[in-house]
Parts: sequence; structure tokens; C-alpha cells
Amino acid sequence: MTDSSGPLHLASLLAEARNAVVFTGAGISTESGIPDFRSPGGVWDTLKPIEFDDFLRSAGMRREAWRRRFAMEDMFAGAEPNAGHKAVAELVQWGKAQCVLTQNIDNLHQDSGVASEKVIELRGNTTYATCLDCEKRYELPLLRDFFEMDGDVPDCPCGGHIKTATISFGQPMPVEAMQRATDAARNCDLFLVLGSSLVVYPAAGLPLLAKQNGEKLVILNRSPTGQDDYADLVLHEGIGATLSRTLAEL
Repeated sequence: MTDSSGPLHLASLLAEARNAVVFTGAGISTESGIPDFRSPGGVWDTLKPIEFDDFLRSAGMRREAWRRRFAMEDMFAGAEPNAGHKAVAELVQWGKAQCVLTQNIDNLHQDSGVASEKVIELRGNTTYATCLDCEKRYELPLLRDFFEMDGDVPDCPCGGHIKTATISFGQPMPVEAMQRATDAARNCDLFLVLGSSLVVYPAAGLPLLAKQNGEKLVILNRSPTGQDDYADLVLHEGIGATLSRTLAEL
């Protein structure tokens, strides 16, 4: 249900919680200047995403994928955690939230102070790359040097293609991360959604899983979602300002 008391009600639910889970989508990072790629009017409305099979099949598509990534480097490299990220980090540090499940790829939760082992990345991370075969990690500055010199990123010495450590359309979801996220949703006592439209499955099924297990569900998102009717509290407000007021009440 929608509640006009907003932060006060959320603070009361968090005060009662002993094992909350935070689930974040693009809405928390738009407040740091990172655009929402999926929403109407977003990047992918005008620039079709590259499918994983196309990346594997075509050297030209791999070059285009790297061109796009490096063209966006200033946006990702310049983004800093906002008040929403910092509030989430405080919830984790206080022991209120056991972990953060995120659909974002920007590393801003880690940058805000959340330990890496407590961030479960459902769509990977764009701040580094890996070999699709041997899983060796590569740092982007080195790969950008290759790209600017040769117009391409070489394959790994093992022969595998190097790709940003993100999950592309058509690429299998990370099995371990999804299992950890599923376990967290089943075992929490409060599931807090921040900035997600809850339309991309299987990740969007996690709030409903928590609710089906009898846990409290809170959705904080500027726009309505298809799961609002299932939530114990719905807030259509800005994330940073709302969480800052909420933490002040705890």
C-alpha cells in the first residue's frame, strides 16, 4: 500500500528488522548521473543492445561493444556514490541489512563502503573485464590502450574472447549469484526494493519470493511497479532524500 508517512513508516519497519535485504536497480544510480538504459527514453531506445550471441559470432560486434564501453568511460569513471548508496552502506554497516542484491553494473555500492562479499551482482560489473573461457580478470585501462592503438581488444592468450564482466542480453545469468540472491530473499525478514521497475526476470521474482515466505516488502521507486499491490509499503519518491530522512529516524 502507498503510505504518505513515508520515511517514518520505513524507519519503523527497519527498526523491527533483524535480517533485511536491499535490492537495487537503475533508479538508485540515476541520482549519480548514470542513465537508465532500459526505461522509455533510455539509451537502448536509440542504441540497440548487442546480443551475447552476436558478440561471440562477430569480430565487428566485439569491436562495437568495446567502442561503446570506452565511449561511456567518462560517465562510469566520473560517477560517485550518492546519498542513497551511502544510506544503504550504513544499513549494511549497522547490521540491519545482510547484503545488497543489485542489477546495476557500476560498482557504486562497493565504492560507497559496502564490502564486496556483501554485494551480489546479478548483472555483473562494467568496471573490469574477464576472459569468457579462463575467467582471467583484465583491467580496462590496459584494454583501452590496445583499443586506441589497434581499434580492437585482443583475445586472451588462452584463445577466449575478453568481455566486460557484465551480463549481456542472451547471456546466461550468473548461477552462483542467483543462488545467493535466492537464498537471501528466502531468509530475510524485510526485502527493500530501491529504484527498480521490477520487470526484468528472473531477478524481478526475488521480491515476490520474499513476500511468499511471509516477509515484509517495501518498494521505493519513483514510478509504479507491477508489484506495488503486494508490498507492505510503497514510496514513489527520490531514493537519496527518502533514505536520508529514514536513517535520521532510526
